Amino acid sequence: MFKRITLKEASSYIAEGLKKGAFLTVKSKDKVNTMTIGWGFTGVLWQKEVFCAFVRPSRYTFKLIEKADSYTVSIPLKKDLSKELRLCGTLSGESVDKIKEFNLKLLPGETVDSPGIEDCDLILECKIIYKAPIERNAIPGEIKVSFYPHGDFHHMYIGEITAIRMKTENLGFESSATTS
Repeated sequence: MFKRITLKEASSYIAEGLKKGAFLTVKSKDKVNTMTIGWGFTGVLWQKEVFCAFVRPSRYTFKLIEKADSYTVSIPLKKDLSKELRLCGTLSGESVDKIKEFNLKLLPGETVDSPGIEDCDLILECKIIYKAPIERNAIPGEIKVSFYPHGDFHHMYIGEITAIRMKTENLGFESSATTS
């Protein structure tokens, strides 16, 4: 069972979970794809709680997210999905249906079209409110060398967090937010 929780309640789980990896899932028309992310952050922008995700143009997910109006971030906390995260981070959704191949169960979004990964414990639903390429000339040289040796700079997707759902039964976590 999933319960809605607040960003304040989820923040430490998000920060810790991203260090191990999370699934960024996008639905555009009838296509759904997920990829592994380790970068992202939450905050407040334009008086909205947001999650900022980064996707390289070389990724299949980029083609979908450019046409989509939402994405989800699904974070495994208790269940070991390290194999799935590793494979979803190395295989392209253009040639492999990662959802089917790795037996990932989709959980329909409550507030967005993009589904979450039901096997995860924490799911953020995000409506895209801004997107832009990272400005390559604004990045310090040492970061360019370390993270962009091939010049494949990320694009940034700021999503208004429209729902945060947590699997409470296996975390012993109680929330003051409403059940959904």
